Amino acid sequence: MSYLSRAPDREEAFRALYESAYADLLKFVRRRTDAANAEDIVAEAFLIVWRRFSEAPQHQEDARAWLFGITRNLMMNARRGEQRRHALGVRLAEATAISHVDSHAELVSSRVDLGRAWALLSEVHQEALGLAIFENLAAPQAAHVVGISPVAFRLRLTRARRALRLLLDHVPQNESPTPATFPERASTR
Repeated sequence: MSYLSRAPDREEAFRALYESAYADLLKFVRRRTDAANAEDIVAEAFLIVWRRFSEAPQHQEDARAWLFGITRNLMMNARRGEQRRHALGVRLAEATAISHVDSHAELVSSRVDLGRAWALLSEVHQEALGLAIFENLAAPQAAHVVGISPVAFRLRLTRARRALRLLLDHVPQNESPTPATFPERASTR
């Protein structure tokens, strides 16, 4: 008889899985990702498990393996997301810089400026610009992707464009790309 089937209710069964797996799962995540994000990833994994608990295998070892699989998928999705954001920033720099320069030095300078400005944009602004520019989605479709109204998306896109222009005009050449260097207004949703 499994520990899940012996538990009188869902909450107690979940608690049993949590208590038996939390420490090992946290170690698993810390070995594979940034330690600062490990607890967040584990918390998100347990949230998913709670939502899908009816799908959990009945035997403890199988349920632990299922939990570790969910956590691994979260880490892989986060890694792919980070790679996409980086690639989007590179494509943005290439697409914008090439059409506005006359010399190789200007091209390099434009890419560096745009790369710095892109890194300073909030994720919300990067997402809005990416959906509109690279995915070529109209406001209603892009709004559906992010789960907001088309009017809200248009406003978000306008703010993102304005933030990018401000950053391109005001980021010093020797400044490192950290979000704290630009006024909070640039990260407005």
